[in-house]
Amino acid sequence: MTTGTQSQQVVSNLEYDWLTVMQSKAEALNAYDKYIQDAREANSEECVELFNRLKQTEAEQIQEIRQHLTKTMSAS
Repeated sequence: MTTGTQSQQVVSNLEYDWLTVMQSKAEALNAYDKYIQDAREANSEECVELFNRLKQTEAEQIQEIRQHLTKTMSAS
């Protein structure tokens, strides 16, 4: 990602990639709330539990990505 007349990157490709992954996972967290609601309305506790576990995994991955991104950005 370059700015108009500057050849220096404001955000490296790697930083951009990690930010994009983190955004996708954050959007997934919001989607899981809807999926959990749908499963509750369908009286499927098994699905509710699985969606909750998947949501928790996404949240943990976001935290790991944030830590890694902080290291990546400070190394630039």
